[in-house]
Amino acid sequence: MVGHLHRLSVSHPSASTPKPLPTAAPACPESVAKGIPLRTVPATGRKLISVAAVSAALLTATTATVAVAQDGAVREAAVPAAQTEAAPGTPAERLIVGYKSGAGEATSDKAAEADAAAKAKETGEHVDFQRRLGTGAALVDLDDDATRTDVADVIAEYQADPQVAYVVPDRLNKPMATPNDTEYGKQWDLFEETAGMRVPGAWDLSTGSGVNVAVIDTGYVAHSDLAANIVGGYDFISDTAVSVDGDGRDGNPADPGDWYAAGDCGPDVPASNSSWHGTHVAGTIAAATNNGKGVAGVAYGAKISPLRVLGKCGGYDSDIIDAITWASGGTVSGVPANANVAKVINMSLGGDGACTSATQSAINAAVNRGTTVVVAAGNENDNVANHSPGNCNNVISVAATNRSGAKASYSNYGSLVDISAPGGQTSTGTANGILSTLNSGTKTPSTESYAYYQGTSMATPHIAGLVALMKSANPALTPAQIESAIKTNARPLPGACSGGCGAGLADAAKTVQAVSGTGGSTGGTTFTSTSAVAIPDGGTAIESPISVGGRTGNAPSALKVAVDITHTYRGDLVIDLVAPDGSAYRLKSSSSSDSADDVRTTYTVDASGETANGTWKLRVQDVYAQDSGTLNRWTLTF
Repeated sequence: MVGHLHRLSVSHPSASTPKPLPTAAPACPESVAKGIPLRTVPATGRKLISVAAVSAALLTATTATVAVAQDGAVREAAVPAAQTEAAPGTPAERLIVGYKSGAGEATSDKAAEADAAAKAKETGEHVDFQRRLGTGAALVDLDDDATRTDVADVIAEYQADPQVAYVVPDRLNKPMATPNDTEYGKQWDLFEETAGMRVPGAWDLSTGSGVNVAVIDTGYVAHSDLAANIVGGYDFISDTAVSVDGDGRDGNPADPGDWYAAGDCGPDVPASNSSWHGTHVAGTIAAATNNGKGVAGVAYGAKISPLRVLGKCGGYDSDIIDAITWASGGTVSGVPANANVAKVINMSLGGDGACTSATQSAINAAVNRGTTVVVAAGNENDNVANHSPGNCNNVISVAATNRSGAKASYSNYGSLVDISAPGGQTSTGTANGILSTLNSGTKTPSTESYAYYQGTSMATPHIAGLVALMKSANPALTPAQIESAIKTNARPLPGACSGGCGAGLADAAKTVQAVSGTGGSTGGTTFTSTSAVAIPDGGTAIESPISVGGRTGNAPSALKVAVDITHTYRGDLVIDLVAPDGSAYRLKSSSSSDSADDVRTTYTVDASGETANGTWKLRVQDVYAQDSGTLNRWTLTF
């Protein structure tokens, strides 16, 4: 049955060794070379979302919402269409049901099975309990030929049950990547001053030693530049039509390839070569370093636990949920205990719609166990609010930047983005992508290689690697402290971002220094405004507000004000910070000799005489004629 679809932004590889990998159809929903139109797998009749359609087309899917229990008389009207679909236009064939604490069905498989039978009797539909997920939720199967109305009837029946906390479709997910063509000197994303993540400066303090990172993705294909850092993982794909390795779940997370022929994933989806997406992601995090070959990993002292959830045409929520649970030390029925519990999870995958209660529950449990969850914001050039798991709570949602430090054209954006990291932009040159470990096989594994990819799938492992560096330097850090330190020590984006790219571009050196007590800042709560405001030429001042709450006493004597303004001839601008009581603090005066463009910097203000809570404003005025611009975003860090 189809589950909701997730995608990744990856470029189809072009080998760094002589032979480049072919360029696939526009990126699949965050999948390397896949689109995401709905697809039907002929052999099984199961509908899968096709990767090709979702790719570069940057689809905006209907946001799914969790309907509340309704009276039987109005059930159909209470179930939005998106709640009945595994993907846009494809009725769900499985549901994930979460029972309230205390309900017999929450712990007893027999009770859940009996409840499914009761729901089947009430609706006249096929409803069959399949298994218990790691979060405790029940996976129930519907008829392969169920219509949207049939699914709605079953969902409404569950929603009307006072013992049910939530019921959501089992959606199909895909790797997040934008297909494209193709050693340390080529890894601009790590060291270049303009838009690199300043990773070398962190290596004197930490290499990630002692930290396991779970890469929930397509699995791992053998590569000598990664092998030393690979520990045991698991293959969580339960549907053999997706796994294409001849079996279901097992302890072998090897990636057999996720290629497909034209039409396999949908009538309009062209053929695609294997992406080896999980191996590319893993290389960015922990490729072996100082070994005289290949590329360097951000946290090359860390270990990678590959968890396979994505296969042919994508992967299901139910498998991803169990992978999140197991990776963080939770128990999953039928799966041996995890001997390599991860303190960091990387999910370079995604799909359309709201973050479901089922997925959020798994994430919350992982975070409560002390695991930091890092996810891709997505590659649809759309608000991340429309794409899961980038819109989930308790995650670090990552947007992608290009080699000049601006938001990559494909990257999602919005107030739910937490941070930005290099994701590359191969449309401006293959070498402007992210180089990492890969395989030259177009279908099944062949010789190892390296290739450039682009996407939020590539940005995300940069942050997962940074988290590993932080956790190694200071094992006591909680997920919340990790997220706060990354944001507090970020620098303003060197380039433009319209719509919101989080706290800025992650700075690995400053962040690791902060958590190890040798510099930077662990502190502070950051408040952000991402609403762009036009600055009129030679006109009246504009003001952008930020509402601050939850603080006690006065503002600090070193209040940080980070400003991102696009404006030709910045000498025209006068910038003030206005406190809640109306007091103004001059940040920048006009200057007829300052002809440079843009203002992207952080000012420090002694605001210790001001009450912290209230509405703060950034006031910007262009006092000369002939140039105009935009206040893109600004932040206050207390």
